[in-house]
Amino acid sequence: MSYIPRLKTKYKDEIVPALMKQFNYKNVMQVPVLKKISLNQGLGAATIDKKLIDFGIEELTLIAGQRAVSTKSKKDISNFKLRKGMPIGARVTLRRDNMYEFLDRIVSVAIPRIRDFRGINDKGFDGKGNYSFGVSEQIIFTEIDIDKVNKINGLNITFVTSAKTDKEAYALLKEFGLPFKNQNR
Repeated sequence: MSYIPRLKTKYKDEIVPALMKQFNYKNVMQVPVLKKISLNQGLGAATIDKKLIDFGIEELTLIAGQRAVSTKSKKDISNFKLRKGMPIGARVTLRRDNMYEFLDRIVSVAIPRIRDFRGINDKGFDGKGNYSFGVSEQIIFTEIDIDKVNKINGLNITFVTSAKTDKEAYALLKEFGLPFKNQNR
């Protein structure tokens, strides 16, 4: 038998029935599902030091467990010494089993390592059922060796769901175990 991520099993066995009861869905297909998780890291200082992009891609690859790619600028901005096509960040998109594995690691290992943590902000919803939040330090992930980090960078994490409303997406992510600040939404 092949390996199935813990949260994927939890989704089928616990989360689907709980959301069907909470929102009175008549069909299992109406229950929102997590489609993908996108990790994005802006490395603006890479305009000066080109090696920062390589370090950023390497760290994001370690965090995600999947190869990250560089993002390039779309236009020239002279104030920032930026030319069109210059690498200025790194990104990776996780789907299926990799997505569930990353979600499990971020909920059970990474988020508890944040200093002075009181819950993630519930204001990151976009109105269409997607949620984004930022992490100020990449060293909260256990995959990153603190001794090899040359610059502390933050990253943005976006959860894309099939939910029609923010309330449904909030309920889905809460069931997965994301610790939101305001528990009464």
